[in-house]
Order: sequence, then C-alpha cells, then structure tokens
Amino acid sequence: MELTAEPLIPGAPASGLCLALTAPISFWGGVDPRSGTIIDARHPERGRNIAGTVLALPGTIGSSSASAVLLELVHAGKAPAALLMDEPDAILLLGLIVAREMGWPTPPAFRLSAEEQKALSGRRIMLSAAGRLAFAAADGETSGG
Repeated sequence: MELTAEPLIPGAPASGLCLALTAPISFWGGVDPRSGTIIDARHPERGRNIAGTVLALPGTIGSSSASAVLLELVHAGKAPAALLMDEPDAILLLGLIVAREMGWPTPPAFRLSAEEQKALSGRRIMLSAAGRLAFAAADGETSGG
C-alpha cells in the first residue's frame, strides 16, 4: 500500500504508532491537555493516550477552544507526533500555528481520508515532510511510499 497525505501544516518528518480514532472528537473536554489522555466518557477510545502517536482523526467536533487545548498539549510535550485529518479543521490547526510562532516543536498535520486512516490503525507510521507514508510491515521491514 502506498499513501501520500496532503500537508496542511508542514513540519519535520514524524513517526509513531497510528491511533486511528473510530469517532470524531472534541479536544475541548475530550482530551486532557496535561496528559494527552482521551477523557470524553462517550468516546470509543476513552482512556487511550494521544501523546507521541500519529493521531488519525476521522472528524472533529467543533469548539473554539480546541486550538488552546492542542497548544497546551504541545507545550506540555503531550501532543501527537503528527495529525492525519479527514478534513482540515482551521480552529484546531490554529493551535499548531501558534505553537510554531512561540518557537515550540510542532507536529505536522496532513489531510488523509478517514477510509485510508482506518487501514493504518495500530501500525508504526513514518511520515515524510512531503506527506509520504511508510509503515512497518508484518515482518518488521518498512514499506510504503
């Protein structure tokens, strides 16, 4: 499988285990900004931690405070290594832009369809700055674009 994601917020190459959420999430009230743990009691991935993952978002639930939560995650060192978004969320992405302006290491964000995200769940993903995805195959070798 060869995938390329569209860069939304460019950055350095990133890697991590892919946490592909099965439902949209609100960062405001849904993610603890101090730990990176999903705390929304109704979310299917409640209790999972997004820190250091390649976080695949099939959708987001809007709140103008989402950017502040993502900014806090970056500042606390609990942000995902990268974001994969089905659709760009300007408010959420604003948190990454502000973090970069503050000089903090900022994860890149990419657009990749929710359908393509599902196939990446639980796999170690490596993303180039241009959005090429590679992942660890079953035998431990790297494959992909």
